[in-house]
Amino acid sequence: MSGKGKDEVLLQRIADMMAAGLETQTEPFPETEKEFGEILAELRQLPADDLRSKLVISGFVDHPYGSEQQRCFECMYYLVHRKWCDLPELSVPVEPDWWCRLWRI
Repeated sequence: MSGKGKDEVLLQRIADMMAAGLETQTEPFPETEKEFGEILAELRQLPADDLRSKLVISGFVDHPYGSEQQRCFECMYYLVHRKWCDLPELSVPVEPDWWCRLWRI
């Protein structure tokens, strides 16, 4: 399977988990670099293939979030042409209207 095909399969797997009601840690949103770094450190402790835990810890949701309706599309880690989160600790395909608490502008 090509890289793009694998990305599409993984994207669908993530979408299915969220559609099935996966509860994630959307709060607290990291207000400081220290808090952001603590979440990244927690993600680094996970096995590389532990997708479910990555989604839970990073607080993924399948819709815009918060009073400002933030979404992956506006995040500095979002690769538009690939529909990909380029944050090394996540590195997963994402839809533009999704969000996680590691969102940065």
